[in-house]
Amino acid sequence: MIKIYIDGQEGTTGLKILERFEGRNDIELIRIADEKRKDPAERARLINSADYVFLCLPDEASREAVSFVDNDHVRIIDASTAHRTNPGWAYGFPELSPEHREKIKTSNRVAVPGCYASGFAAVVYPLVKNGIIPADYPVFAYATSGYSGAGKKAIAVYEGDDKPYEFNSPRQYALSQQHKHLPEMQAVSGLTHKPMFNPMVCDYFSGMVVSVPIQTRTLNSSVTAKQVHEMYAKHYEGAKMVEVMPLMSADEQKSFFLASNTLSGINKLQVFVFGNDEQILLCARLDNLGKGASGAAVQCLNIMMGIDETAGLV
Repeated sequence: MIKIYIDGQEGTTGLKILERFEGRNDIELIRIADEKRKDPAERARLINSADYVFLCLPDEASREAVSFVDNDHVRIIDASTAHRTNPGWAYGFPELSPEHREKIKTSNRVAVPGCYASGFAAVVYPLVKNGIIPADYPVFAYATSGYSGAGKKAIAVYEGDDKPYEFNSPRQYALSQQHKHLPEMQAVSGLTHKPMFNPMVCDYFSGMVVSVPIQTRTLNSSVTAKQVHEMYAKHYEGAKMVEVMPLMSADEQKSFFLASNTLSGINKLQVFVFGNDEQILLCARLDNLGKGASGAAVQCLNIMMGIDETAGLV
């Protein structure tokens, strides 16, 4: 029986991971007493008694937890931003490439991608990898997200009786271009410069869309929307948790609305190609709590265990 400990099991991601383990009989969950959740000695003891440890913690607490490990067999899956750009850690997005999948499979240290970064990398990594945009292309991205990704305090405000009037509207934030996912978005996608990023938190619980517009006149060689779509279809061929959606005609796009909450509660990411041969709009839709957090973490665990990667997720 595989022993699993979640450090930070009372947070949003930790609770969602626990939900995804319901009904599984191939793992044993190690629990920490409520009064000892912040006791370093007890946390260290439980970490080293487990086979796999999920870290659902702030960055500094995550780094501290890794320092507790003194048992070579302990495999860490970190859901914080602390190690996502560390080359010594596997990046937990197996669909990006066979190399990413193999590193997850064999590594003892896996960093779960950020939710926005997952959507961004899903569309930008293949563009750079396949030479459609150069590594120094000035990439811009915008995104809409449910409020669940903002943390417990924000959730309480959104769901409270005294919700401020402004919270009824999409709210742009990270306007200083210092969002914590930016280094990850750049490094993982192979860009030489940080992208510009305009995220918006909206008045619905979970789900997100990350969008990247491309003006084809700025590219070094001509490319059509159909060619870009074919590239994605080939890149993600056989992927179980990433789906490239059908290319729509101009008339179909006129009457189509892309909702951000459609995949709420579903552990899948969808890639869309919209627009035309002059202006291509690339979108990734996912659940910020699913493929963008806890679902991705459990998928990595399954791969590390050598079992069906969708176990507990579909």
